[in-house]
Amino acid sequence: MALIRPVRGFTPEIGKNVFLAENATVIGDVVIGRDSSIWYNTVLRGDVNSIRIGERVNIQDGAVVHTLYEKSIAIIGDDVSIGHNATIHGARIENGALIGMNAVVLDHAVIGEGALIAAGSVVLSGVHVAAGSIYAGIPAKFVKRINTEQSKEINQKIARNYLMYSDWYK
Repeated sequence: MALIRPVRGFTPEIGKNVFLAENATVIGDVVIGRDSSIWYNTVLRGDVNSIRIGERVNIQDGAVVHTLYEKSIAIIGDDVSIGHNATIHGARIENGALIGMNAVVLDHAVIGEGALIAAGSVVLSGVHVAAGSIYAGIPAKFVKRINTEQSKEINQKIARNYLMYSDWYK
């Protein structure tokens, strides 16, 4: 069973039909929307500030979501995929975005609707990635525009796939 731990008077809230891997860790002020999946070795550490996760979000193996004490919160919209070993630190990820494997998104960054952050990229603090954009590199820079509706559709498909995968474990 996943480690679900209250801290500082906050107890994580887990929505309906959420898959939590046995060794996932969910601590403190964390809210997870329905049909989401939190995979193996993932840490959602809402000990110093709030983490809000939408519906049909998949946070893949080894990812970490955290914040800065009293300075940033992490907000992840609906139908978002966060790749293996990614780190989201006090950033906002809007609906239908995809964060690639090993990517890092730092405090106060905003990843727009349907945007894609390439694997291994580092989005610096305060950077705003426009909806329907691809960013890549260290530090992450604009690569090209993509059709926001198409990218959201692709990411919704990934989210549906992860919902199916999580059903295999129930």
